[in-house]
Amino acid sequence: MKALLVSGFTAIGTGTGAMLTLHTEAGLDPLHSVISEYAFQAAGWMLPLSLTLFAFGSALIAEALRRSGADRWVVALVLTWGASMFLVGAFPTDAPGLPLSLSGGIHRYAAFVAFLVMPLAGLLLARARIRYARCVRILSVIALGALVLVVVPYVVRWFGIPLSNDDIPAGLIQRTVVVTELGVLALAGLSMLQPLARRSQSGISAVLA
Repeated sequence: MKALLVSGFTAIGTGTGAMLTLHTEAGLDPLHSVISEYAFQAAGWMLPLSLTLFAFGSALIAEALRRSGADRWVVALVLTWGASMFLVGAFPTDAPGLPLSLSGGIHRYAAFVAFLVMPLAGLLLARARIRYARCVRILSVIALGALVLVVVPYVVRWFGIPLSNDDIPAGLIQRTVVVTELGVLALAGLSMLQPLARRSQSGISAVLA
């Protein structure tokens, strides 16, 4: 199981590196520009690469959770997050000013599903009192609160009130969701490494005795 976790962390870490590189090279305003807009930059290919790596890493961590005996709902939610991240990367959003297309619709609703399921998985893990449960709970609550702020502008526009990302810190809010959810995923994986280390030490002590 340790190999699964290390591979999962490697994929997520590489994906994070690709995302940070994209942000550095694009030069967009992270306070107002949402992550999807980076797909239209010269280094935009890094966005689907990063999201695919997140998806792969979460699948590995989900398998580790399954083998550790975690609640099946937690495993299913983490897998759903990964599948949604893959869809977000595979189906790019529409360029600013264009009407919503099929690809843009899949991108939008897959992102919403991803943003919703990881905090739910985190709350279930915290309820099970895993290691780092308090931090997992805090990150999950922050992610859910930020998700509400992500949805509010869409509701406002639905009522015909014009509201652009320049009027609100849309980029900051979205990044808060992504960072906190990656934090939940990372802590879920780390919570399984510590017991493995303790069991290994116990085994060595038994042999020496």
